[in-house]
Amino acid sequence: MRRLIYLLPVALFLVLAGYFALALRPGRDPSVLPSAMIDQPAPAFDLGGLDGKAGLARGTLEGQVALVNFFASWCAPCRVEHPLLMRLAQDEHVPLYGIAWKDKPAEAERYLDQLGDPYRRVGLDESGRTGIDFGVYGVPETYLIDKEGHIRFRFVGPLTPEALQRELLPRLKALGAS
Repeated sequence: MRRLIYLLPVALFLVLAGYFALALRPGRDPSVLPSAMIDQPAPAFDLGGLDGKAGLARGTLEGQVALVNFFASWCAPCRVEHPLLMRLAQDEHVPLYGIAWKDKPAEAERYLDQLGDPYRRVGLDESGRTGIDFGVYGVPETYLIDKEGHIRFRFVGPLTPEALQRELLPRLKALGAS
């Protein structure tokens, strides 16, 4: 019995070493966060808009390939990706919708007034409930929704020109947008 007690730390070490060896194996990108929502219908939501404008609901997205971008005025990486979103909206590759996540309406409006508004519509998710339903870890996050309303791709973090060219635009083309 005493021998088993002495072997327990060794066994625990071997289990942990095996776990880390699998998690850190070559070819696995640790920045990719898996999402259970991929290939699932976008969650039902109906959010009010900013400054008396029309809000955003799941029904708005149906029948078209669309991007949904979660952002916040207090989010520094959101400011980094914003010029790219403005360019994407200008190029009209795909309809772009915004969800102001855990933000105050006045702050979200000021943010869009200062930097420009690339979104066709903006929904206000003050409680963060819609973000939770989508599986948002933090902002910014961008979701690609197909014509049937299913989530086909999720990008975590600020979009970059490289990510746009390498990951997003090919998926848009495959879905018949762009």
